[in-house]
Amino acid sequence: MAQRKKLLLFDIDGTLLLTGRAGEHALRLALKERFGVDDDLTGISFAGSTDGAIARQMFAPHKIPPTPENIADLFDGYVRNLALELPRREGRVLPGILELLEVLHGREDCVLGLLTGNIERGAELKLSHYGVWDYFEFGAFADDHVDRNKLGPVAHSRAVEKHGARFGPEDVFVLGDTPRDIDCARAAGFVAVAIATGSCGKEALAAHKPDFLFEDLSDTQGVIRTLLGS
Repeated sequence: MAQRKKLLLFDIDGTLLLTGRAGEHALRLALKERFGVDDDLTGISFAGSTDGAIARQMFAPHKIPPTPENIADLFDGYVRNLALELPRREGRVLPGILELLEVLHGREDCVLGLLTGNIERGAELKLSHYGVWDYFEFGAFADDHVDRNKLGPVAHSRAVEKHGARFGPEDVFVLGDTPRDIDCARAAGFVAVAIATGSCGKEALAAHKPDFLFEDLSDTQGVIRTLLGS
């Protein structure tokens, strides 16, 4: 019988790190360069959205067809500009993240993955810039589906494939900073862990009834005891 382990799936923006809105600026530049549209992106719902959903929101007011080719063009420009924007912005890894990842990465009973609305190329750029990419072997990304709620099973199946372990629904923790992360966990039957380090406050997150709610993840041992029991 396959060994049973804990699977912890992390969101990126607002959960692991802040980029000083580098992604938003990179998207604005890509839209202008590729489609000749100068838009400040006011009214776009970024928090918890997938990049595919954001692209469709960006295109709609300008009657740009959301074809695979147009979305690919936007993302090519986005990735190129993101690499330039990240060093220009005052971003940071959020409190306790490095310590928590280091401890969890060293535990044989834990597997770390990503569950993010970023496309994979963007995720790698962001996490590599802040020195945390190597903690994650795999993930589910916007490349896999435009609907964030479809990404939980993708991440789960990749964890099983890579580790040959069993992860019951109660063993899979989705860590994020928005109500959409909570919804994503619920859609897959996983454990919802909300962290109030992004744009959504603790009270607003509590209203969505996550299984666990933290101000931040700075108390490494306390977080581990709460989630894993040891």
